[in-house]
Amino acid sequence: MPKLKTHSASKKRFKITGSGKVKRTNAYKNHILTKKSTKRKRNLRKGDIASAADAATIKKMLPYA
Repeated sequence: MPKLKTHSASKKRFKITGSGKVKRTNAYKNHILTKKSTKRKRNLRKGDIASAADAATIKKMLPYA
């Protein structure tokens, strides 16, 4: 069976944890930051876990993660 290709965009955006969950970064942290409060920007720094529905799709794109 041939090797599977890893989805290049996904490998830059997601990591699989030891327990098999998918870690992701929060959106809305790239630009137009002046109008966002410091508290909001600070909370956006923290990573998050992808939902179960999305995680299944992401794991297919990262076959060797």
